[in-house]
Amino acid sequence: MQLYNTKKREKEEFKPIDPEHIRMYVCGPTVYNYVHIGNARPAVVFDTLYRVLKSAYPRVSYARNITDIDDKIMQAAKDNGETIQDVSERYTLAYAEDMAAINCLVPDIIPKATEHLPEMIEMIEKLIAKGHAYESEKHVLFDVRSMENYGELSNRKLEDMLDGARVEVADYKKYAGDFVLWKPSVGDEPGWESPWGFGRPGWHLECSAMIKKHLGESIDIHGGGKDLIFPHHENEIAQSCCANDAEEYVRYWMHNGYINIDGEKMSKSLGNFRLVRDLLKAYPGEVLRYAILSAHYRSDMDFSQKLLSESKDNLDYIYGVLRDEADTSSAECELQSLPVFAALLDDLNTREAITQLLAVAKRLKLAEAKDKPALKGELMAIAKVLGLLEQDPEQWFTQGGADDLAAEVIEALIEERLQARADKNFARADEIRDQLKKQGVLLDDYRAEGGGIATKWRRES
Repeated sequence: MQLYNTKKREKEEFKPIDPEHIRMYVCGPTVYNYVHIGNARPAVVFDTLYRVLKSAYPRVSYARNITDIDDKIMQAAKDNGETIQDVSERYTLAYAEDMAAINCLVPDIIPKATEHLPEMIEMIEKLIAKGHAYESEKHVLFDVRSMENYGELSNRKLEDMLDGARVEVADYKKYAGDFVLWKPSVGDEPGWESPWGFGRPGWHLECSAMIKKHLGESIDIHGGGKDLIFPHHENEIAQSCCANDAEEYVRYWMHNGYINIDGEKMSKSLGNFRLVRDLLKAYPGEVLRYAILSAHYRSDMDFSQKLLSESKDNLDYIYGVLRDEADTSSAECELQSLPVFAALLDDLNTREAITQLLAVAKRLKLAEAKDKPALKGELMAIAKVLGLLEQDPEQWFTQGGADDLAAEVIEALIEERLQARADKNFARADEIRDQLKKQGVLLDDYRAEGGGIATKWRRES
């Protein structure tokens, strides 16, 4: 397996710390609102990598955290007259629902920041004792100048990091680039007791503490969006390397690219955020997943109506082939022997894997009967590692939104149409077909066993 290592800025052969047990950690959401499609990209990317690793190694531990204490959560709670627990629990559940809808497996470990305060306090104490952190005006800060290779991940020099960065310049800092490990809580702000007074941890600290507790001082892979490279992941490295005894914190750093919306960067100021929950009202979750996987994870991608329509059309085609081959059994298929597995081992090339998925579906459609079981087995093996084709084909074509015509009504109209045809009332049969088409339902007549006419239906894309 070859993986692009952000720290080395090149692809490297994947050499795990322990081939018997792969450890991977991915930064999860800050739960103050519903997540947008940009948050979904790392979830889908690293879920797919998780599937690949599970196919190649005997044991994989995958952790994805929940940040459930943050100033944004506090503000949302204040605005809504709620507790931070109310806000974080509601959006944690919503995130789990949204990720399940796009076929993301549940990680092995889902640690929450608020459940790891003792571990964070312990890490701060170690950093102070080793001379890498200091207390000032009820804050505790990491002294970035105490670490010789600070900035190695983002390839920045210490003097250049302040330019263009959102750095809080405060009197209690020895150096403007020093970052907060602990800060005081005042008034009705939530907090915890600590050796430095009542307060709460800095954002960067939680991942370092949770990785150490659940995965150990050294892990194989750490993933997230490339917006996290600096300062979040840079600061993680500083905390963990300086507090822990292990020589290595993360062996391979992996970062996915941004998602743009219709050619523009997704941002609140432009009002072009696309919430996963809203997109799921218009498209099945597999369409969103297919769209994300159609681009290489390291590239920035344009998330547009065109991309979604193309993804839906391609899935319609593949599901159509599966519906036509419902009576064809799937032969056993060894994933590792397929060209698609080689593509996925080459820095998770899902774009090539998606291309191969569609190509195998086309071959299955045109194949002779004797070749169909092997091709169907190959198609389903590819789909499984990509997290696709998990619905029944009939369900795929008949699912609808709240405003769509109910399946029971459609089935009743189809029965009425078939009876009208049997009665040679072709005008009524055509009227029903036209009525359904206007409501986004397309009919497909075919010769059933026994020689009669039967009808399949699907919702129009």
